[in-house]
Amino acid sequence: MRRHVKPALGRASALFGAVLTLVVPLAGCSLAPVYTPPDATLLPTSYKGTGPFVLAHPDDQLAHGPWWKMFGDSELDRLETGLDAANPDLQAAQETYTQARDVVGEARSQLFPQLSAQAFASQNAESAHTLFHSLASSPSLPLEESSLGYGAAASWEPDFWGEIRNRTNFAKANAQATAALVATARLSLEMQLASDYMMLRGLDAQHAVYTKTLVYYRDAVRITKLRYTGKIGSGLDFERARDQLATAQAADTDIEAQRAVLEHAIAVLAGQNPSTFTLPSGDLKSFEIPIIPVGVPSALLQRRPDIAASEREMAAANAAIGVARAAFYPNIRLSANFGFEDNGIGLASLPDSLWSVGAAAMLPLFEGGLRRAEEQQSWSSFHQAADTYRSTVLKAFQQVEDQLSLTNRLATEYKQQSDAVTASLKAQDIAMQLYTSGLDDYLNVTVAQIAALTAELSEVQVKARRLQASVDLIGALGGGWSTHDLPQPQDTVPFNPVALQASRQHEQTP
Repeated sequence: MRRHVKPALGRASALFGAVLTLVVPLAGCSLAPVYTPPDATLLPTSYKGTGPFVLAHPDDQLAHGPWWKMFGDSELDRLETGLDAANPDLQAAQETYTQARDVVGEARSQLFPQLSAQAFASQNAESAHTLFHSLASSPSLPLEESSLGYGAAASWEPDFWGEIRNRTNFAKANAQATAALVATARLSLEMQLASDYMMLRGLDAQHAVYTKTLVYYRDAVRITKLRYTGKIGSGLDFERARDQLATAQAADTDIEAQRAVLEHAIAVLAGQNPSTFTLPSGDLKSFEIPIIPVGVPSALLQRRPDIAASEREMAAANAAIGVARAAFYPNIRLSANFGFEDNGIGLASLPDSLWSVGAAAMLPLFEGGLRRAEEQQSWSSFHQAADTYRSTVLKAFQQVEDQLSLTNRLATEYKQQSDAVTASLKAQDIAMQLYTSGLDDYLNVTVAQIAALTAELSEVQVKARRLQASVDLIGALGGGWSTHDLPQPQDTVPFNPVALQASRQHEQTP
């Protein structure tokens, strides 16, 4: 069997071309509100807190890159580098950005015509005893038929009201927000590692204090025992000395337990197995208290990745309003099909061609207020995103002010505590001299020993807190991050030839 179709491709092409001429100019409208970034006029001109930092101009910020190098510790440098390369939580967060880019590709694909091709081959036969035959019009004709064909189909939905472009803009802004959240996660993990490492070094320093103190306490036990056996001292003094020694030993053991737990946490953050990870002992002497440039408050909006994420979420919510508004208008789809079908002889000839061209439109008339509810929901989501942005900004300034105040107070506290250590060590030596001279009892020695140990431990703890506060201040200022690190909208499109070409030209620029 062979089917013949009258040649009318010229009329079809003319009709399809006329339709395109009408719809293409219309596919440029957008119903989304004009997006305006949040107003920053209410920001303060300076920070209230004071501390070991440098007030700077807007362009004098934390250096971009590995901020932890400010502390001058090579072991911390090695661990932070390992975190960026091997931390599984960070790698999982990075995959969320990859997925967000793929969503951009999905949304953007609807802007272009959808093309498909098909081919088929079939062999049909009917029973000779069928009452009515569809294949043979007379008994002399065969009851079998061969059919071969191939063709192509195209469909396109003109973006009259900007729905598809707003969906694409929504996905792009969401991908940028995801990239900023990945940067937030990276900074948070880096800060946690640095804080844990400094806490561990603080425990090492406390262990060193206990080691030195235990030598002193053992000597005190020896002296009180000699005086007791020599009948010039009481057994109470001897037992007090033993109690002091045992209590200090127990506290030192607890320090070692805390260190082991922190070491395991650092191993996981650095992407290593805790069973095979070991950190050698150290102290706090190698650390430098960094001088941190805080810049001006207005620059904080460009330095915090969480603020950037909130702003991009506002932009995404704004685009979603355009999507909701477009649902009130007609949806139009154009389609065209063309192909050939025959029994295999002269398949590609014009008489064997098949074609169709058409358009379909759908306009919602009554849906019980569904579209209006969706639009109102999109507006509410935008206002919610704006409120979240303002909350994020306020909390960011709170964190900066907290850490500025804390670094200042801790610097003063450290100096005061150092003076207390000097005085308590002198008092301890004087009390022991008076006791060995028989001019005082051992109770005053015990009191002096407790005061000296407490003062030394407090000094170490305050220095560790100063370092941790510096880490928190750096994190509150964004850790050297900038909105320039955000991917541009065209960079969020996977397999984007335009962005790829621009990137190559940039790389070739001397």
